[in-house]
Amino acid sequence: MLIVLSPAKRLDFTEPSHDVAATYRRFVDDTSTLSKTARNQTQADLRRLMGISTDLAKLNQARFKAFEPYALDTGIQAAFAFAGDVYQGLEARTLDNAGLAFAQDHLRILSGLYGLLRPLDRIQPYRLEMGTRLKTRRGSSLYDFWGDRISKQLNADAEGQSDPTLVNLASQEYFGAVDAKALKLPVVTPHFREEKDGESRIISFFAKKARGTMARFAIDERIEAAGDLKAFDRDGYRFQKAASTETDWIFTRQGNS
Repeated sequence: MLIVLSPAKRLDFTEPSHDVAATYRRFVDDTSTLSKTARNQTQADLRRLMGISTDLAKLNQARFKAFEPYALDTGIQAAFAFAGDVYQGLEARTLDNAGLAFAQDHLRILSGLYGLLRPLDRIQPYRLEMGTRLKTRRGSSLYDFWGDRISKQLNADAEGQSDPTLVNLASQEYFGAVDAKALKLPVVTPHFREEKDGESRIISFFAKKARGTMARFAIDERIEAAGDLKAFDRDGYRFQKAASTETDWIFTRQGNS
C-alpha cells in the first residue's frame, strides 16, 4: 500500500530533534528545470501565477533565486518541513525512527516543484502549487510538465508491496498530476464528512487534518493492506459502508460545525 498526500503552503524549517538520516530526492533534473523557469519570473509574474500578495511574491522570488537544485544535502526532510492542516494530523515530528522508516516505505508527497517526495527527502523552502500555469517546454502547466513521470514513479515505488493499492489522501489539485493512463495501481479515495442536524458535509479544515491523521494511523498501526484503513476511528470518524463504493470510502463523525 502506498499513501499519497498533498504538500502544504505553510513551512517549518526549524531543525527536527530526530537523528534519522535524510534521503536524496528523485527528479533532480526536472526540479532544476522548473526552478530555473521560476527564477526568471518577475514579482508581478509570481503574483499573477500564484494569486498571492506582493509580500509573498517577493518572498518566493527570493526563494527561487536562492534555490540550489543540485544541493541535495541542503534543507530538511519533507515530512518535517510541511506544516499545514494535513501535517497537523500527521504530526511527523512526534514519530520515532521506526515509524519514520515505515512512512518512508509507504507514504509519498506530491509536489509541484519536486514531483514526488518520500518523507525523508530533503527539500528547500519553496512555493509552487501543482495548479500553477507555469509555461515550460513541455506545456502550459505543471500537469503538462510532469506528464506521466509521477505515475511511473508510483508504479515503481509500489513494487514489492504486499498490497499495491494507492490510497489517495491528496487534494484534487494535486492528484490531478497522477496520470491515470500511466498508473498501474488500483486507487481508493477516503472522504471525511461532518454530520450535524441530520446532514453531512465536507468542511475543508477538518477534512485536510483527517487525511493526515489517517496517514498517521496507517504508520502507527503498520498497516500494509489498504482495506485495513476502514478501521480508522481517530477523532471520532467511522467508516460508512452503506455510503461507500469500492473506490470511494466515506468516513463521518458527529457534532463538528
